[in-house]
Amino acid sequence: MNRIIRAACVAALSLSPIYVLACASCGCTLSSDWDTLGVSSSSGFKLDIRYDYLNQDQLRSGTSTISPAAASQIVNNGNPQEVEKFTKNDYLTLGLDYSPNRNWGVNVQVPYINRSHSTLGTASDGTTPGDGGGQYDSNTSNLGDIKVVGRYQGFAPQHNYGVIFGLKLPTGSHTQMGTSTDATAPGPAPIDRGLQPGTGTTDAIIGGYYLDSLNKNWDYFTQVIIQKALNSSDQYKPGDSINVNTGLRYEGFTSFVPQLQVNARYVRHDTGDNADTISTGGTLLYLSPGISVPVTKQVSVYGFVQVPIYQNLNGVQLAPHYTASVGARFSF
Repeated sequence: MNRIIRAACVAALSLSPIYVLACASCGCTLSSDWDTLGVSSSSGFKLDIRYDYLNQDQLRSGTSTISPAAASQIVNNGNPQEVEKFTKNDYLTLGLDYSPNRNWGVNVQVPYINRSHSTLGTASDGTTPGDGGGQYDSNTSNLGDIKVVGRYQGFAPQHNYGVIFGLKLPTGSHTQMGTSTDATAPGPAPIDRGLQPGTGTTDAIIGGYYLDSLNKNWDYFTQVIIQKALNSSDQYKPGDSINVNTGLRYEGFTSFVPQLQVNARYVRHDTGDNADTISTGGTLLYLSPGISVPVTKQVSVYGFVQVPIYQNLNGVQLAPHYTASVGARFSF
């Protein structure tokens, strides 16, 4: 049970997904409490540095892929469908965690986002953009929305279940500009609100988690997280999300710890005059194998690959074939 106690002490290290963007597949849903091996249950500070790579390079609609040519023929509420080319994302996230005692803790997640995006706009044939389609290219590197999440896990002597509560703050910019590739409208072009570094909204985060051992070598956890925007910003409000994660790890080896997560995510449509109310939201299910390697008693490194096994996306959205994550965790 000692391993479970160690895990519970930092089980709320950003228990919600790190990134909440317009499309359901635009963020990593991997739980950040996948690996707490080597983190002490004593009070003090912990630091986590994590890099996530996400290349959205396939168009999907519903549960299937869709060709750019087929997407260009779709009309939604009288408006032609935008055909996006790609969105490449690099996320670097600093996590700072403090536990004054075994019952309480607080975690701050600070993301830095590098993103490139290209779209053919709404007047293309799926290959060539058309005049007046609003097509643009963009490259942004900015601070994202910071999360502050508290936790309480004093319900049982084992400290192996608890609740989390916190806020996503509107620290990321939502006014970044791209460069128009439409010959009829050259110059700066506004980036879609769902692709901005921040949403401009303050979001509530609530959830709960449970950790336990199956036997001497096998541990597991389950968590549920809900995130809901408390306000809108410039006629935009991101869709509410529900995330359910469960994980299993084997601790029979001394030099590494293999782990496996299943991550489910449901996101509602974005709303507002400046939102894409058609091609946002959906239901996703991911399988996420990974490994953790303890370097010292205070330091561990980890790596995961997240692979979609079910995607049901509203409208037409870009989705990745996989997401890769690596990181290092330190305790003081």
